[in-house]
Amino acid sequence: MANDIGDFFSTQSREDAIFGIANHLRSYWSPRMRAMLTEQLEHGAEGLDELPCEALRFLKDRADFKPIQPQGGDAG
Repeated sequence: MANDIGDFFSTQSREDAIFGIANHLRSYWSPRMRAMLTEQLEHGAEGLDELPCEALRFLKDRADFKPIQPQGGDAG
């Protein structure tokens, strides 16, 4: 799933893509899911693409990162 999120953001600049992936992971993934992914990263990141890896490093380096939620919603 992390690679799919990376693919979605891959059309943006590298910096924006990493931020977007990190924002998504912090916003929508449970701490347990992020911890499992971080553990995978620490053991070689097999199967994990570059942008999701960088986003996980971004989150690891910025434990106080607060996700930015878009305005509005689908309540319409």
